[in-house]
Amino acid sequence: MNLHVLAAIFAAVFMGTIGAISIYADVSAETVTFYRLFIGAVLMGGFLFATGQKAKIVVWPGIKVLVTGAFLAGFVVFYIVAMNYTSMANAVMLLYLAPVTASVIAHFFMGERLSGSSAALIGAALFGFAMMMEFNFNLSGRGEEVVGLFYALCAMLCYAAFIVTNRLVHERVHVLTRSGFQMLVGALCMLPFMLQKSDSIAGVQWGWLVTAGIIPGFLAIMLAVVALKALPAATYGTLAYLEPITVVALGWVLFGQSLTALQLSGCALIIVSGAFQAVLSQRASRWSARLAADAG
Repeated sequence: MNLHVLAAIFAAVFMGTIGAISIYADVSAETVTFYRLFIGAVLMGGFLFATGQKAKIVVWPGIKVLVTGAFLAGFVVFYIVAMNYTSMANAVMLLYLAPVTASVIAHFFMGERLSGSSAALIGAALFGFAMMMEFNFNLSGRGEEVVGLFYALCAMLCYAAFIVTNRLVHERVHVLTRSGFQMLVGALCMLPFMLQKSDSIAGVQWGWLVTAGIIPGFLAIMLAVVALKALPAATYGTLAYLEPITVVALGWVLFGQSLTALQLSGCALIIVSGAFQAVLSQRASRWSARLAADAG
């Protein structure tokens, strides 16, 4: 399988672990998010210095990388705020329109033309996600719902912008450089929110915060950036729906949250869509390599 496809798959799975880790950490979402990004940035910096790649971190990454880091923090903050006004189901349903939005933007403005097959697979994955949520998009009629949906929309736009902007970063900026700086900028954006919470953190909680920094932080974000460097937005967007599957699966295994037949069917639909999208991506890569070889 294409290594960039594998990176996207593992990025989605690792990102999906943050919910379970947050439950075990038992601190505010702002605190978990700050340490997830800050520890991830520190690990990236330490790795580059330890392996003699200091030049990759002591460098100006460019404004696009810094802006993308702000988008990374933005979608988390807006998502958290949205859930204060509306249900998690409503917020999540809007948030996961981001891969579709990114694919449409890439189609019209970045020359990444969506084939009929890719569009159909994105639609199938989105429908599978709606099945997982049991089509639960409930508006109670309260004025707060409008505010919550507005913040959820902002979260979705930030997530889509994170996907798209990573596709626009210049090739000269190494993937390790861009992911490290994105995590650092995201952590700095989260710092005031984390300080406002003033959480008291005990010994075992530090262990879970470090885990958040390693798995859904350092590994997940680095792999996502690696994948976005090479994969079209449509391919990455479809594979990104493996993240909510991971969330649901961990809830089932760790916390006994049972799944209905509809939710299981939605998971299966997303997995099948992702598998077909991966196959299409591999074929496209081989075709491009063949054309380049013929031209040479």
